[in-house]
Amino acid sequence: MISMKILGINGSPRGSASRTRRLVEGVLGGAAAAGAETEYIDITNYKIRPCVGCTLCYQTGECPKMDDFIEVYEKMLDADGIVLGSPNYINNVSAQLKLLLDRMADAIHCQRLVGKYGCAVSTAGGSGADDVAAYLNQTLQVLGATTVGSVGIVLGTEPDTLFAAEEQAHRLGAVLVAAVSEHRTYPEQEAFHQEMETQMRALVEANKETWKHEYDTWAARPRT
Repeated sequence: MISMKILGINGSPRGSASRTRRLVEGVLGGAAAAGAETEYIDITNYKIRPCVGCTLCYQTGECPKMDDFIEVYEKMLDADGIVLGSPNYINNVSAQLKLLLDRMADAIHCQRLVGKYGCAVSTAGGSGADDVAAYLNQTLQVLGATTVGSVGIVLGTEPDTLFAAEEQAHRLGAVLVAAVSEHRTYPEQEAFHQEMETQMRALVEANKETWKHEYDTWAARPRT
């Protein structure tokens, strides 16, 4: 087994009572059983301020906001696999997790998660868990990562269904580790990644006079 790190990020604000946390930890448990080093973080323990669209990160590679974003971002960059989890809050991810994702426009332009793998989990009281998990996987793909699956569970009036979802999450963790180990590829995602590279290169090159950091990043990267 190769050495790898799997990072789990829970976007629920409910702390130890979070049912989404149980799914994130389920994935991490499966990954650990498969031989990976794992780390769990609760995004509500970090102070992350909202993006204001100043575009300074495009120019310099750094955000001027003094908060905890860079600490979480560096953990993501250091990981081989990333698990994102959120409850469904009015057909979307929690506000706490969205703050993190909205600060990653520079990471999208530079496709900073290329070569990494990910998956997503979500819980809901009535509906939409699969939609939120799909959104999280789509976000990982837009950042450059390859995704390997998801677990979305609607709890409704039967909270015991969470136990079965935890077992699914555990199996998903093993799949994530296998994908990292084997460098798995998925034709549809590979085509999407190629399209994103072409699109982001063109966007950055069109703004090279002002987006110096991003232009230098792409100039130093070989074309695929």
